Amino acid sequence: MTELDESAKRALAWPGDPQTPVESCTPALARQQYLDSFADIQRPLEDVAEILERHVGAIRLKIWRGRAAPRQGAPALLYLHGGGFVIGAPETHEDIGRTLANMAGAVVVSPDYRLAPEHPFPAAIDDCAAALVWMTEHADELGIDPLRIIVAGDSAGGNLAAVVALLARDGQVPDIIGQVLIYPVTDQLQTSDSYSRYEEGFGLTAAAMKWFRDHYLPDAESRSDWRASPLSVASLTGVAPALVILAGYDVLFDEGAAYAERLGSEAQATSRAWPGQIHGFVSKRGAIPEGQEALEAIAMARTMDPGLAR
Repeated sequence: MTELDESAKRALAWPGDPQTPVESCTPALARQQYLDSFADIQRPLEDVAEILERHVGAIRLKIWRGRAAPRQGAPALLYLHGGGFVIGAPETHEDIGRTLANMAGAVVVSPDYRLAPEHPFPAAIDDCAAALVWMTEHADELGIDPLRIIVAGDSAGGNLAAVVALLARDGQVPDIIGQVLIYPVTDQLQTSDSYSRYEEGFGLTAAAMKWFRDHYLPDAESRSDWRASPLSVASLTGVAPALVILAGYDVLFDEGAAYAERLGSEAQATSRAWPGQIHGFVSKRGAIPEGQEALEAIAMARTMDPGLAR
């Protein structure tokens, strides 16, 4: 078995105030703790050409235009932040959003979707779907090509991105040309072997994942709904091409790998694994340079090519 990368060890030992395990927090405390600490292990924010905020109803959108993005007809990325459906915001993932906007010469839109437990499943899905509709309807205002939109997200955001891609396949939201799933949640039953292998000691724990799930999906029956667990969807045929990013030492590894395998056999997908890395490594580039490699792979993904939609 591949050993844990030295950079991952460095991230796990990163100095800072002690953190209360998320499963011992109230949602409000968990959110504040994350907001107070997330930036410590990220890189300094890159300058971008433009930063905007817009609203879809009550949902705030944060928008970053990359320095090399054309003023009209730019490729676009709908980025859905992680945080277990309970914590996080566009600002906690602004490092990723700005970097991808610059790397891809794109416009990146990130919705501040509603969080559980105040807004359980499927509120976050509805908000992310509404953001995609808004992007296509306001393409001229944004200076984007509505035929060159991809959807991406990490962890819980990877789950939401996978679901939005399936909704697009089924004609319930506008078409997309690709999806990027970064260590996605795909099975809310949480029974895969990686939940035992990496139960604790590698950042994201099995206990934390149960806490997140129980807030987002308080109704146990809903956990088998494909919109909560896209791995359970009957078919992936016809879904947009995918790039799946995986971390080897991650409770979500097995379900992400299983979803990537299905995408590869039923649709079109490329899977990239960093075997010695931990969950969240793309967001921890201050300690983990491999996160930069993953972002470069995302920015260069052929899912930005509208030819894949044909």
